[in-house]
Amino acid sequence: MRRSGLNMEKLKLNNLPIRYKLIIHFLLISILPAIGLGLLIGWTVDRIVEEQSNENTMQLIGKVNTAIENDVENLQKITYLMSFDPGVQKFLKGDTVNTGQSNNAAGNGESAEYNIRKFLQGFTTLSSEIAGIMLVNSEGDFISNEMYTRSGTQLTEEAWYKQAAENKGIFKIVGHPYGRAVMSHVDYQESEVVSAVRAIVDPETQVVQGVVLVDLKLRVIAETARDVTLGKTGYLTVVDNNGEMIYAPQHPFMQKIPAGLFTESSGITSETVDGRHLQLIYRTSPFTGWTTMGVFPMDESAFGVREITFNVVTFVFVVCMLGMTASFYLAYSISRPIGQLASFMSKAQSGDLTIRYWGNRSDEIGLLGRSFNTMLAQIGRLLSLTELQARQKREAELRSLQAHIKPHFLYNTLDTIHWMARSKGAEDIAEVVQSLSKLFRLGLSKGSDIIPLSDELEHIVSYLKIQQVRYSSKLTYSIEVEPQLQELYVLKLLLQPMVENAIYHGIKERRGPGHLSIEVVERENELYLTVRDDGAGIPPERLSMLKQRLEAVGKQDREHADTPLPDSAGSGYGILNVQARIRLTYGEPYGIMIESEPGTGTVVTLRHPVVRDSYPAKE
Repeated sequence: MRRSGLNMEKLKLNNLPIRYKLIIHFLLISILPAIGLGLLIGWTVDRIVEEQSNENTMQLIGKVNTAIENDVENLQKITYLMSFDPGVQKFLKGDTVNTGQSNNAAGNGESAEYNIRKFLQGFTTLSSEIAGIMLVNSEGDFISNEMYTRSGTQLTEEAWYKQAAENKGIFKIVGHPYGRAVMSHVDYQESEVVSAVRAIVDPETQVVQGVVLVDLKLRVIAETARDVTLGKTGYLTVVDNNGEMIYAPQHPFMQKIPAGLFTESSGITSETVDGRHLQLIYRTSPFTGWTTMGVFPMDESAFGVREITFNVVTFVFVVCMLGMTASFYLAYSISRPIGQLASFMSKAQSGDLTIRYWGNRSDEIGLLGRSFNTMLAQIGRLLSLTELQARQKREAELRSLQAHIKPHFLYNTLDTIHWMARSKGAEDIAEVVQSLSKLFRLGLSKGSDIIPLSDELEHIVSYLKIQQVRYSSKLTYSIEVEPQLQELYVLKLLLQPMVENAIYHGIKERRGPGHLSIEVVERENELYLTVRDDGAGIPPERLSMLKQRLEAVGKQDREHADTPLPDSAGSGYGILNVQARIRLTYGEPYGIMIESEPGTGTVVTLRHPVVRDSYPAKE
């Protein structure tokens, strides 16, 4: 039984090595070819059917164009036949009088006009698609059985007459007869007919003798295009070269054709109308200038394509569901513990060394987790040891420095020099020695690390007096602090490194005298000590490196903490030492902030907690 239990434990998936899990997972990737094959079949079928559908639609459009061209060509032939008739030629030359404008009793004229009317009536009788024919000569006289004009109308001034004259005998379709002065005895609507014109030109002089106006019934074109259906709701429409609808069904998808839609003589394009995506297949007739266009919604597809697509999608769906079920379980068993371990490592990287991996797995992930826990424990111990050693080292260095200075001997010696200088009348030397004596006395502070702010300010005043003697009129300074703040306590020797840097690297490097100001304010239970100078400033590269080193103090970023500054104007050790002491004492939120602009000056602000009680002096 025990052996059986061990075998069952070995068969658990969680205890298998990762390489075996990956092998199983890669075997299941074989479902991808099935998905790819399904997508390829669906895309291929859809593409082929779409191409065939577009090709068939283009062929239908071509046949409709051919039928329309035949009808228009018949009109053209009629106009040519009319121009060869002797009676028509006499009328164009003015040999007969139009009874539509005046009554006359000339027998010859009446007989000639009657013959012309009979001649025109023969064309309208034989060609049922013709709504009417009008023959106009150059003087504005006309003959027609179906059409007439308003009283006082000058036909030669009509737009259609001028267009025909400009074409010099070339047949031209002018579209719907909107706004013309010619009317028909049959009450055709302007949208129910299409007009065509041709000028009759004298072959010798090329002078326009007259114009033939023919109206074509729109139902001829409608009957040709109405019988063609594209899919379930698609249709054919015919537009002229100006984009005006010659024919459209009762409820078209597009009420107006956008300008510039037809860029070529034939092609396929798409438009979005009222939120519906439409596919447009068009071909322009070179003879008529009209464009026949098939319009149908893009979401309509042939039933066969839908059936094939449905079968392919069903097959791919079943295969994917089976493969995804197995793949999900295997991927979950692999990715979940790895993700947990990665999350723990991310938290540890952000500084949380108390995090620990939990789990009783016996595979490689479990081994990594336990090694991770051991590593974090060792890092924690090393950090604690390093911090303790660093603190002990700094305290030992400070104690060693203080121990090497013999305070009483130093004070007595400086006092002797002070009185010797005064006895010889050297008041400036006496003042410097006295300031130096105060500087040492306040700097030692009887071994205390925390001193009143008033002592720190007195210490810095002594230092500034010594520097004023050295730099004479080049250095001026001011100190602003409220009296009640002088009773607070601060770490000793905070201001001296900042003031020293301001003098040596700021004011000393500028031309002319410089000013140094010290300001101490309290904001939100925090003390801000600011040293501001109008010296040469800090170059951007050095300032950026100095900020990185200040930010790295007290952290594990040893790379920036030990990186030397980019110039030789000092290492910044004094400011870094102040940063280290204040962060070791009060924590990371407190410390030094530096802002500087070359040629303008530098502002160094030290953030310090408000301390109202001093610590006892250390022996």
